[in-house]
Amino acid sequence: MSGGGDRPAIRGRDGLATTEARDLALDCVEAGIEAGHPATVVSDAVSLDGDALRVADETYDIGEYDEVVVLGGGNAAAHVAAALETTLGDRIDRGVVVTDDPTGTESVTVREGDHPVPSERGVEAAREVCALADEADEATFVLVAVTGGGSALLPAPAEAVSLADLRSVTDALLDSGATISEINAVRKHISQIKGGQLARRAAPATVVSLILSDVVGDDSSVVASGPTSPDGSTFEEALSVLARYDVDAPTAVTSRLERGAAGDTAETPGPDDPLFAGVTNHGIADGTTVLDAARDAARERGYGALVLSSRVRGEAREAAKTHVAIAEEALATGDPVEPPAAILSGGETTVTVRGDGEGGPNQEFAVSAALELDSVATAQSESGIAVAAVDTDGSDGATDAAGALVDEATVEDAASARAALAGNDAYPYLDARDALLVTGATGTNLNDLRVLVVE
Repeated sequence: MSGGGDRPAIRGRDGLATTEARDLALDCVEAGIEAGHPATVVSDAVSLDGDALRVADETYDIGEYDEVVVLGGGNAAAHVAAALETTLGDRIDRGVVVTDDPTGTESVTVREGDHPVPSERGVEAAREVCALADEADEATFVLVAVTGGGSALLPAPAEAVSLADLRSVTDALLDSGATISEINAVRKHISQIKGGQLARRAAPATVVSLILSDVVGDDSSVVASGPTSPDGSTFEEALSVLARYDVDAPTAVTSRLERGAAGDTAETPGPDDPLFAGVTNHGIADGTTVLDAARDAARERGYGALVLSSRVRGEAREAAKTHVAIAEEALATGDPVEPPAAILSGGETTVTVRGDGEGGPNQEFAVSAALELDSVATAQSESGIAVAAVDTDGSDGATDAAGALVDEATVEDAASARAALAGNDAYPYLDARDALLVTGATGTNLNDLRVLVVE
C-alpha cells in the first residue's frame, strides 16, 4: 500500500477520492492493510540475537537444534516466510509454504494453491508440507506460518475423501451462511493436516507458530483450521453443522464423519494431547492490528475515531444497515462520536447465497449501505457519509475486488440496487458505478475492515 514500496495500492485511487470523506476512507483502508503486512508484523514480533530467537514474548535457543525449518500456508504465508528470512538469514535450512500470493524467498520453497476453493495443485503442495513435517525429529526447530486462507490452500483430504468431495462440501458450506468456525469443524475432520494434525506429524520437534488471524475472536484453532492448535471440535459436531445448514455432502464425507462419531476413526488431537507440550502458538497480528492503524490514520487527519467492534459478524447486508444507522446518529446528535469522525469495525460477515451472481460479503455490505445512504440523503438533502468495506486480503468472495467505496450518490435507482442484492450480484452493480476497490493480493489477511466517514 502507500509507503510499502512494491506492495499493491488501491487502483485508480485519485478518481475514487472525489470528496474529503471518500479520501479519508481510502486512507484508513490503506493504513490498515499496510499495518497488517507480514513485513511489518514479523519484524515487530521476531528478532535474533546470536542463538536467541525472540518470538513475541518468548525466547528460544535455536543453537540447540540441528535444523530450522519453515512450514505453513495461507494468503500471507509466503510473505511471512520472506520476513523470517530477513530476520534469520541463513539460520533457516529449508521449508515449504503454500499460498495464492507468492513472493521471492531463498531457503523456503513457495508453492501455489487456490483460495477459497481448494485445488489439485494445493493438494500436491500440502503433501510437500506434510512430508517435511514427517521428517522432523527432536533436533528440529519448526517455525510455522499460519494465516487466513490456509484452510483452502492446505487441502490434504483424509483417506477415501477425494479433492472433488472436499470441493463440493466446501462450496456448499460457503454458500450456506455457515460461520468460519462451523465450516472449519467439518474441514478439520476430513483432513490430514488441519485440527492440530500438522503438529502431530511434526512431533517430537519443537513447533513455534506465527499466527495472523482472520477470524472473529482470534481462536488459533480456527485460523487456517488450526494445523498446530488443539482441536476442541468433534466428528459429531461436524455432522451437526451439515445437518444445521442442510448441506448435501458427498457420501465419502458423511461416511468418514459417521465413522469418526462412532469411534472407528481417531479424533483430531485435543487440548489434553501431550504432543502440544512441544508446541507454542503466537498470535502476532489480527483484526485489531488493522483497526488501530485505521483509527490512527483518521486522527492524524484531525477526525474523531470510534472502533465499534473487531468482532462484527452475521449477514453482510443486515450489518450494513446497523452501521449506517450509527453513522446517522453521529451526524444527527453527535453520539456515539462527534463529527467529523471515522466509525470503524472489523470481523467477518457472511452471505447466504440465493442467486447466481458475482460478489462477496463486503460488496453486499457496500450495496446495502448505499441503499441506506440514498434514503438518508432523500430525507436530509445530503448525508455527508462515505462507506468503505474491504477484505484485507484483497479478494472479497471469489472476485478480484477487495470491496467497495460508496456514498449517497452511488445509488441512482434503488430498484436496481435491490435486484443486485436479491441475485447476490453486487460486483457488476458496483463495477458499473466505479465503486469497486481493487488492490490485488495485499500480502496479508486479517479479516474485514469497514470505514464510515461522517463529515
